[in-house]
Amino acid sequence: QVQVAESGGGSVQAGDSLRLSCAFYGRTFSLYVMGWFRQAPGKERELVAEITPGGSTYDADSVKGRFTLSRDHANNMVYLQMNSLKPEDTAIYYCAAKPMSTSIYDYWGQGTQVTVSS
Repeated sequence: QVQVAESGGGSVQAGDSLRLSCAFYGRTFSLYVMGWFRQAPGKERELVAEITPGGSTYDADSVKGRFTLSRDHANNMVYLQMNSLKPEDTAIYYCAAKPMSTSIYDYWGQGTQVTVSS
């Protein structure tokens, strides 16, 4: 059974940086696409970024040029480096995994809060 677990959230000022980490357990990491989603109060959950096993990435327009997603196959980890944070980045951030053969994210972490103050 796949499990993912996020860490690294916190409260920062606008313009600061944070790095979120996601640990992957239970299956072969190199067979899964990894994604980060976020949900702000009163809003739908949205995809922030995702990365394939080969390292190809997708970034939402709202974070392009500020957030960088990477993965470490040796340690089964995914990292979301968030720079130039804005108050509108405030949300609960979730790590998720899906097998390469599917379009649905099946495995989700508990989420980690990111709060950006102006």
